[in-house]
Amino acid sequence: MTGTLRVGEPAGRWVLVATVGGSGLAMLDSTVVNVALAHLGRDLHADFAALQWVINGYTLSLAALILLGGALGDRFGRRRVFVIGVIWFAVASALCGLAPTAGLLIAARVLQGMGGALLTPGSLALIAAAFREQDRSRAVGMWSGLGGVAGAIGPFLGGALVAWNWRAVFWINVPVAAAVVLITLRHVPESRDPAAGSGIDLPGAALAVLGLGALTFALTEGGAGVTATVWVTGLVGLLALAGFLVVEARSPHPLVPLSLFANGLFRAANVVTLLVYGALGVFFFLLVLQMQTVAGFSPTVSGTGLLPVTVLMLLLSARAGALADRIGPRLPMTVGPLLAATGFLLAIRVGPGAHYVTEVLPAAVMLGLGLSSTVAPLTATVLASADEHHAGIASGINNAIARSAGLLAVAVIPVAAGLGGDTNYTDPVVFGAGFRHAMLIGAGLLVLGAALSAVLVRNPVAPAAGQPPATEPATGPAIVDGLVPGRPTRLELARCPHCGVGSPQLHPGAR
Repeated sequence: MTGTLRVGEPAGRWVLVATVGGSGLAMLDSTVVNVALAHLGRDLHADFAALQWVINGYTLSLAALILLGGALGDRFGRRRVFVIGVIWFAVASALCGLAPTAGLLIAARVLQGMGGALLTPGSLALIAAAFREQDRSRAVGMWSGLGGVAGAIGPFLGGALVAWNWRAVFWINVPVAAAVVLITLRHVPESRDPAAGSGIDLPGAALAVLGLGALTFALTEGGAGVTATVWVTGLVGLLALAGFLVVEARSPHPLVPLSLFANGLFRAANVVTLLVYGALGVFFFLLVLQMQTVAGFSPTVSGTGLLPVTVLMLLLSARAGALADRIGPRLPMTVGPLLAATGFLLAIRVGPGAHYVTEVLPAAVMLGLGLSSTVAPLTATVLASADEHHAGIASGINNAIARSAGLLAVAVIPVAAGLGGDTNYTDPVVFGAGFRHAMLIGAGLLVLGAALSAVLVRNPVAPAAGQPPATEPATGPAIVDGLVPGRPTRLELARCPHCGVGSPQLHPGAR
């Protein structure tokens, strides 16, 4: 059931401010911390494996628990869980800013990800529940666009803060979170899903955390040598993930309904997601380090270096969604990863003495064009592969897969590129060589994603002349700004402006 608020009225604007502020915290922390890695690594005497865990600790808990966070909001109250998530995130951020060692920083980052998993799905669910049906698509579009603007500002702010003190990257979250909590408690109505069951898949969530965590540990620590501990931990991770599949198959209220994977289009879209976002995770992790430790750029320039990616996605993603509606998703999902792969290859030129305009900017532009062409059609394909009742969970699974892809790729690709746990990442020669190899591997993943899109992603079949389509178009939900007689409004998510550098768009019903 949708609410009664309108986008243009003050009550509706307050809901948007609260939800954009909350989700912006989690989104910015996924990217801005990369800018601080070189400085916090030197300050805390962290090795390269510790830097991997600073990124992966956050991504691990966020990816493994984001579906659980949505389910908890539906069951116990979306506003309540959202507020708990924001407060949790703020406390964890303060702990990150105070951490005296790399180990404690990593532990605080894991806690941060847990808070992010509680607040991220709740932000969109609150919008869907608060606004009347005619205004929901517009509200979600505004949420998405404003979130992208925050994503554009974040790296610049992060670079400036790192130039002063890297701990400020975490401290800045605390006052923002306090404002979000106050606005939410005062202006955002509570809502629940009346259809939500009483059961919560806690065993599935626990096995997901254990499986992803153990496997990530084995892949990361394996860079310093394959020991018995690495083998045992890797085996535990694989067994836990196998157990997760068994639990999901038998659970009456699974986090991941495995029946969705019976659809070939859904499987194909998620395999492409795994490849594309695996490559992206490594790109954003390593490029900022390359710019600072090898090319000698300042934190501010390094933080804003990829701003064109965000700008291009905000300008072009909605148009790409509209194009996919007309011609089908196959071509955009094939061309997009190839353009992004070109950006990876251009990034290899970022080395000692590099100039931003001639070396960094071309790579950023090609990557931005590639992602703009890929993400909206990918989202439309995921939503089209599931019935309307399962659109939210299909989107949530795709979002979790994207984050898991980045998690595993950051663990394994640097090792494969020669940047193991004991690598001296402050040595420009050593790190530069590993960076080049990692970019080649990432480009290969993107090319493979393009090939699979060309082969496995099908375009919609046009109905015979004079006959209406039997189902919704296969490229995604139809655009609906108002009510359509005879059926409820469906959200045109793929045409919302979006900055999908961390994950694809998330549907308001994700849980």
